[in-house]
Amino acid sequence: MRKAAARRAVVGAALALDAAGLNRGTSGNVGLRAGKGILVTPTGVPSSALTSASIVLLAMDGTVREGALAPTSEWRIHRDVLIARPEANAVVHAHPLYATALACQGLAIPAFHYMVAAAGGDSIRCAPYATFGTAALSAHVVEALEDRRACLMAHHGIVALGADLDAAVRLAVEVESLAAQFWHVLQLGRPRLLGRAEMRRVVAKFATYGRPRARR
Repeated sequence: MRKAAARRAVVGAALALDAAGLNRGTSGNVGLRAGKGILVTPTGVPSSALTSASIVLLAMDGTVREGALAPTSEWRIHRDVLIARPEANAVVHAHPLYATALACQGLAIPAFHYMVAAAGGDSIRCAPYATFGTAALSAHVVEALEDRRACLMAHHGIVALGADLDAAVRLAVEVESLAAQFWHVLQLGRPRLLGRAEMRRVVAKFATYGRPRARR
């Protein structure tokens, strides 16, 4: 993807998160692998005001290579997740209502529904709390994402990754939908969970979910 198109895609992902109700105002941020660096949204700018020129190009050490604005305070999360997960090219961070409510109680999302496997395993973990923008928070997120594509962040929000921005945004939307369902399940009493063997089967099925059939 050319740099101009990549910048537009980052803006589009930020707007998509807002449109889905996952972010409001200046909350949340978006990152996209760009060669040996990362394109990230700037700090303190609402998605509705973003333009391609607003997007910041960072080197992997956090140095600003291109852009007049300061990068998101959570640039370390984007950088560290993309380093740890070479198969991923995009990371989105959001503060959606239900997922954040669960995260403020330190709750993970267990296997109450088979779609939890869309995040890569039999649960969606909750990373421990650390001050926003810190290396400690980034380390917690990377650990919570081990063998997963999404996690909650205690007292904060969610992170989702994907092969591209569309996949990362779709997963973030799915995590919030699951969080809302799980919140309602909790109102009914102790959740009934699917077993580990079944979740392994579902995770395996997701490996080919939505892909075209191989030609003979």
